[in-house]
Amino acid sequence: MRRLLLISNSTLHGSGYLDHCKEQIKSFLSCSVQKVLFVPYALHDRDAYTKLARTAFNEMGYDLDGIHEHKSAVEAVNAAQAIFIGGGNTFRLLKTLYDEKIVDLIRERVTNENVPYIGSSAGTNVATHSINTTNDMPIVHPPTFDAIGLVPFNINPHYLDPDPNSKHMGETREARIKQYHEYETSPPVLGLREGCILLVEGDKATLKGKTGARLFVR
Repeated sequence: MRRLLLISNSTLHGSGYLDHCKEQIKSFLSCSVQKVLFVPYALHDRDAYTKLARTAFNEMGYDLDGIHEHKSAVEAVNAAQAIFIGGGNTFRLLKTLYDEKIVDLIRERVTNENVPYIGSSAGTNVATHSINTTNDMPIVHPPTFDAIGLVPFNINPHYLDPDPNSKHMGETREARIKQYHEYETSPPVLGLREGCILLVEGDKATLKGKTGARLFVR
C-alpha cells in the first residue's frame, strides 16, 4: 500500500523549518523508520539544505542522509527506509531525478515495496502526474514534464485564492489552472494552500493541516 505525505510548504509564517508538520511526519513514519533518505536536488547548495533537514529530523528522532552523500543515487534509493524530497525549483529537481535514473525506481519502491514518501513543495510536485502546474520558473529543461506519478492527479502547492480586494491585474492561480484544463488530457489539480498536507494511504487521500485545499476538475 503506497503511503505518501505531501506537504504544500516546508516553512509556515511564524514557525521554523517543518515545525508546522512535525507531528504529522512523526505519525506518518512512526517507529518503523530509523533513517530517512533526503533528496535536496531542488536547491543548489545540497550540503546546506541537507544540514537543515537533518537538524529537523534529528529533533523528531530520525537519522537522515542526503542522497548526494552516497556514491550512487540508485543504491541509496534501493536501501532507503523512507524518502523525503524537499522543495526548491521543480524543474531542476525533476531533471536531476531523471539524470540520476531514479524516477522509475522511486515509483517502484513506493508503490510496490511500501517505502514511505514525504514531499514538500517541489517534492510534492514531482510525486504527481506531471509538473505542468508548478509555480516555478523553468531554469533548466528536464527531458519530460512527466513526474513520478505516485498519484493520478496534479498538485499546485502554495495555492493562493483570488483576492477580490486586490488591485493586481495579473492572472490568478485559479485562472492558470483553468487554462491548463483547456487541454482534454489534463488531470484534476489539487490546490494545496499554505499549511495544507495531503495524506495518501493506498487509494484513500485525506486532507490534513488547517487551511484546506481546492480541487479543480476539467
